[in-house]
Amino acid sequence: GEMVAKPDVKYIAGGATQNSIRVAQWMLQEPGMTAYTGCIGDDDYGKKLSAAAADAGVLGLFMVDKSTATGKCAVTILDKERSLTTDLGAANNYKATHLAVPEVKKVLEGAKIIYSAGFFITVSPDSMKIASEQMQKTGGKYCMNLSAPFIVQVPPFRAVLEDRMPYCDYLFGNETEAQAYAEAVGWETTDVPFIATRLSLMAMANPDKKRTVVITQGADPTVVAIGGHVTLYPVLKLSKEQLVDTNGAGDAFVGGFLAALVKGKDIAACCKAGAYAASVVIQQSGCTYPPKPEYTF
Repeated sequence: GEMVAKPDVKYIAGGATQNSIRVAQWMLQEPGMTAYTGCIGDDDYGKKLSAAAADAGVLGLFMVDKSTATGKCAVTILDKERSLTTDLGAANNYKATHLAVPEVKKVLEGAKIIYSAGFFITVSPDSMKIASEQMQKTGGKYCMNLSAPFIVQVPPFRAVLEDRMPYCDYLFGNETEAQAYAEAVGWETTDVPFIATRLSLMAMANPDKKRTVVITQGADPTVVAIGGHVTLYPVLKLSKEQLVDTNGAGDAFVGGFLAALVKGKDIAACCKAGAYAASVVIQQSGCTYPPKPEYTF
């Protein structure tokens, strides 16, 4: 209530995964390329989220929990540094049964790429199991994000991540999360390329497939390991004056990357698209962007 009472409060659709999907849709500029599912409440915030997805051109397949309020995250920014206070609300109540709803099942079965943030591990591991195994069956790509140090530090959460890893074709994260993983499993290293290499070499359910691990490092080059082979890709340098809000930069990178991936582009082009999307979002408040990207595939 205190936040709502303040002047100049901006309401922006969020949720890490939804941010990435909205950015992917924006980068693609073709209707009907993306869909998103998650759980919202039957309230004003839920309607706002639903409308934001529709405005972004994303097919929103929301599960509605009538007994719980829509999740919210208050972002307070001081001198361009951010602090997040989250109330997950209905977002915490997504159920795997929703994936069996005909319109959701149709999208799930037809998808070329399915992406889930690591945050979703705390909500519905069953849904992740269904989605990742569906991609294995249809030859699509299943992608995950480490999302936050606590996901890899809390043993039951890390167990879910490791259980899905054999089905994970693309794993995203930032340097802090990668280092937290290495520390949690006792690898005794903080070397990001080395950690990315080891993550890329964890066993795949299909031995013919290689996992791609993509670790962003803020203004430093992005580390990509594919089946043990590491390459560094530059990001777009911005001046201090251009930085408005780093919140959503990682989500935006994934959105740009996945847009290029679905277009059949190579890793260099995927990283370039990711870096472009992140550079645009960093210059805006929240995970928002101008009407059209100055980027073509």
